[in-house]
Amino acid sequence: MSTRIDVATRKGLFTFRRGAAGWDIDRVAFLGNNLSMSLVDQRDGAAYAAVDEGHFGCHLHRSRDYGATWEEIAAPAFPAGATVIDRMPTEPGGDDEPVPRKPAALSEIWSLEPGGPDEPGVLWCGTIPGALFRSDDHGDTWRLVDSLWDRAERDQWFGGGKDDPGVHSIVVDPRDPLRLALGVSCGGVWTSNDGGANWSNDNHGLRADFMPPDMQYSPVSQDPHRMVGCRANPDRLWIQHHNGVFRSDNAGATWTEIESVTPSVFGFAVAVHPNDPDTAWFVPAVKDESRYPVDAALAVAKTTDGGATFTALRAGLPQRHAYDIVFRHALDVDDTGDQLAFGSSTGGFWTSDNGGESWSHVAAHLPPIYSVRFA
Repeated sequence: MSTRIDVATRKGLFTFRRGAAGWDIDRVAFLGNNLSMSLVDQRDGAAYAAVDEGHFGCHLHRSRDYGATWEEIAAPAFPAGATVIDRMPTEPGGDDEPVPRKPAALSEIWSLEPGGPDEPGVLWCGTIPGALFRSDDHGDTWRLVDSLWDRAERDQWFGGGKDDPGVHSIVVDPRDPLRLALGVSCGGVWTSNDGGANWSNDNHGLRADFMPPDMQYSPVSQDPHRMVGCRANPDRLWIQHHNGVFRSDNAGATWTEIESVTPSVFGFAVAVHPNDPDTAWFVPAVKDESRYPVDAALAVAKTTDGGATFTALRAGLPQRHAYDIVFRHALDVDDTGDQLAFGSSTGGFWTSDNGGESWSHVAAHLPPIYSVRFA
């Protein structure tokens, strides 16, 4: 069983350790700073923390001693001349005027994942605005993946809750690190079979009910909130979409919509059992402007049959006046598939040792939680 969980919050990185008395805070780093993402690279034990310092920009830090000390390393940066569409121009242009653009500047490190088991030093980073970066030297340097950035379809992407689109999910096939799948909000799912040299956006079956009828199935207009892959069967991908749950059995080429989720099809987070592709967990909520648990009762939805049925797991979770929202990176499962952990927008933190059947309330007053990761 895992004995460490890193929890990235609005006010610092909290490392929980498991002892005889259960989970407790072992260390706090970057106290007072906004942490958008963290990662512990299982290949070499190095830890990474993405710190958003507001006017002072986004910074990336690395620890080689399990979080005792940190060093600042390079953060992904856009090359000179890179631009994105200005979705909020100061003065709207006429029909004959060019679409306004603005310089591309790093707004947020939204995803951070290791490369394949046989790729020491390789890291992938997804950002806002929507871009993918690769490092071959443990984060000392980064390069923009031009093959995705230069796609004409990128100008059709738009922000899903953020001003700009972003790459929030990076799935690396453990059998073949050249096979990648990205989740873009809002830009759909993009896949590559050659390490990012070429990309495909042919994910048929995803549906965006917030779009006009003739655009609801457009692969570029989709808003996947989170996408995860199963370690034992990497062709099985799960998505928590803005308006539903979707499953792919062919690495993202086509998708099946799951309509029987209890108590709601809306949410942000999803986790899949590492050894059982049919078992996945979600944290449902009331959608769009409301965004709170259904009936103000916190529940985790679990399927063990590929989405044919779902069970709402509530033991140990608050069932009255609960307004916790679980953000897209704030639910995780460990390598055994038995331990789960999630944190909420209101600073609640829960863990489970039995696949989510029951939950223990570990902390009640953390800052808003953005990312939870077993290490």
